Amino acid sequence: MTLEEIWQQYRARLKSFLHSKVSNPADVDDLLQEISIKTFTKLDALDDPTKVQAWLFQIAQHTIVDFYRAKSRSKKVHPDDLWYLEDEKKVLQDFEGCVEPFLSALPLNSVRMLRQIDFEGQSQKDYASKHNISYSTLKSRLKRARSELKAVFENCCHLTLDAQGNISDYRVKSDHCKNC
Repeated sequence: MTLEEIWQQYRARLKSFLHSKVSNPADVDDLLQEISIKTFTKLDALDDPTKVQAWLFQIAQHTIVDFYRAKSRSKKVHPDDLWYLEDEKKVLQDFEGCVEPFLSALPLNSVRMLRQIDFEGQSQKDYASKHNISYSTLKSRLKRARSELKAVFENCCHLTLDAQGNISDYRVKSDHCKNC
């Protein structure tokens, strides 16, 4: 896929996304230009052309965050412009109350493993040794347990993840989700 094809297909959506995050239209145009430059310079790094949309919006999200960070360093930022920091805190706070009920939907062995490794910070090697299982078996079980927990979350909400796999946004699927 060429830059021209990508830009023709996604430019309007990117601009709309930028308008939802940045109030000044001139800044939106500047950010759109910056995103196009990043897209051009990093296009060869895109391994899977079927994931171009996610890749573009990840570039856009990082560009917006960089924009606000740079603005905050210049001390000319209004507190309302730091939306991305508040959004991160709010998303995490919203989900804190869901963790316990969602964990209870998992098998007890998965819950113990997730608690000790992900919540209490025990190393995977120590956990494997303590429970007399091989490290590679533990990694497989941990991956499955994390996937099970993610599935429970996704049964209630559409999740948006950042590049590191952290929840950056969510949308509740229905009012019938009773897990949290």
